[in-house]
Amino acid sequence: MDAEVMVVRIYIREADHGRRKTLMEEILRALHEQHRVQGVVVFRGIAGLDDSGEIYAADMLRFNVDLPIVVEFFDTPEIAEAALALLNGLVPAGHVLSWRATRRGGREQAAPAGS
Repeated sequence: MDAEVMVVRIYIREADHGRRKTLMEEILRALHEQHRVQGVVVFRGIAGLDDSGEIYAADMLRFNVDLPIVVEFFDTPEIAEAALALLNGLVPAGHVLSWRATRRGGREQAAPAGS
């Protein structure tokens, strides 16, 4: 059965720090523990540019790597919006994209007991 979902993509870097851990770890923890979003994936880029045009790239000569990371998740629009509200202030402004999509042929959710 098809269902409407919201896809959210967050652009950060490996060296970005959250309040207690890396920003990526804090985002993943919040998405799992607070909202249990349906799907989350983290992509590690081999190169990227920041707002100023500085290039961040994998380099065999450097030991200290600060590569781009994309955290992407999806869920119902209501849950995705609630997760975004939780991440507000944690993720740098302007580093989040979101859009509505259709989840094709997913399993039907079982009705709650007593329905």
